[in-house]
Amino acid sequence: MKTVTLPIELTLDKHMFTSLYYYQSTKELAKQQIKLTKNVFSFLIDGQKEVFTNNSSFLIENSSFLLMKSGHCLMTEKLSSIHKNYKSVLLFFSNEEILQFIQKFDIKTSNSSVPQSAYSFQYDQFIKNYVNSLVDISRLSPSIQKKMIRTKFEEIMIYLVETNGTGFINSMMTHQSNSFQNFLSVVENNKLRKMTLKELAFLSNMSVSTFKREFEKHFHQSPSKWFLDKRLEHSAFMLKNNAKRPSEIYQEIGYENLSNFIYAFKTKFGVTPKQYQLD
Repeated sequence: MKTVTLPIELTLDKHMFTSLYYYQSTKELAKQQIKLTKNVFSFLIDGQKEVFTNNSSFLIENSSFLLMKSGHCLMTEKLSSIHKNYKSVLLFFSNEEILQFIQKFDIKTSNSSVPQSAYSFQYDQFIKNYVNSLVDISRLSPSIQKKMIRTKFEEIMIYLVETNGTGFINSMMTHQSNSFQNFLSVVENNKLRKMTLKELAFLSNMSVSTFKREFEKHFHQSPSKWFLDKRLEHSAFMLKNNAKRPSEIYQEIGYENLSNFIYAFKTKFGVTPKQYQLD
């Protein structure tokens, strides 16, 4: 799978700290590997977006927007059921721009919140009007855009600070320097999801061979065996506590068919899922 590097591959001016892009597509995108070299606001206008980072995941429609830190993520884009297209406005900005914002407006930050790689915010009328203004600006000449974008960046940042506090700013300025902690975060946050080793390695910023080596060194099991055990343990929990039938959960934990799930469950627990549920 090809890795897409943004905003570089959008042919935006790489020397600009802040840049704007109005993105439209009629093709769906499934778990594309994205490398963000800058932070980005992703204002969804039409369609659906799913994002996985090293420590968070989001599924949003056009009632929400995302703030994403530079780094690696997996992204899925689905077309709207009505208009059959996907639209969003992307506002890219650098860490230098955040520092200048903090200094200019004397923003008081703290390290009390847990750092996240992405945040989701709900649209309100102000945000809707703001996004419409970004669409209008995106249609202007590059020279005019360049003069206006920093002001628009400051505008959304001021609004989010006043309505949501400064926690998201703290996360944007926190560097993920510990590669091992990043690796553990990826594993723990995705242990119940259907992800390939290549996808998990990408989120960990590792090669597949390095990921497997680090995994076996820390967990003393192969990734496939460890993830299988975690999903089977979760299926046992759902059978006991959610009163779900085996036929309702096998796909949720990553099995293609019911018979394979029953066989794996019996191998681990010594009884079939139904027998386990009735015991």
